[in-house]
Amino acid sequence: MRHGGRGLGLAALSLAVATVALSRVGDAAAPGVVVPAKVSSMAAAVKVGQDLYMHDTFGGARTCNTCHTNGGRGPGKLPNGATIPSLQGAAAAFPRFVPATGRVISLEQQLVKCIRGGMGGKPPALGSVALADLAAYVTSLSKGAVMGSQFAGH
Repeated sequence: MRHGGRGLGLAALSLAVATVALSRVGDAAAPGVVVPAKVSSMAAAVKVGQDLYMHDTFGGARTCNTCHTNGGRGPGKLPNGATIPSLQGAAAAFPRFVPATGRVISLEQQLVKCIRGGMGGKPPALGSVALADLAAYVTSLSKGAVMGSQFAGH
């Protein structure tokens, strides 16, 4: 191993990059929603994310749109009938602190939590193209929203 193990480190990094690149094609859970490895623009990523939002159950019983109706643009309803707020502007509140866990979470972590808990599905992996595209769609609903209110008093 020369240079303090750099040869092995670069080989491992190359293997990791190749593995991630290969795992990005079709990393959505539902067979009907294809997540391309590359898109041509932010608009294309948002469109893929919207397709996931509207149609993918991630192996569970619901889609995101089941509860966050109208594409997340208006108030929604949980299966128990409780009203939930619109997702418009929701991405502006991330990252956010969760007192119950004593941790800061990202929008992507919140999406994973919703897919796993609320939808009963298997979420895309953190760092996956599918999760990034879904986050791009949800973030697009916050266009024009004031960012940083969670940092008030900091």
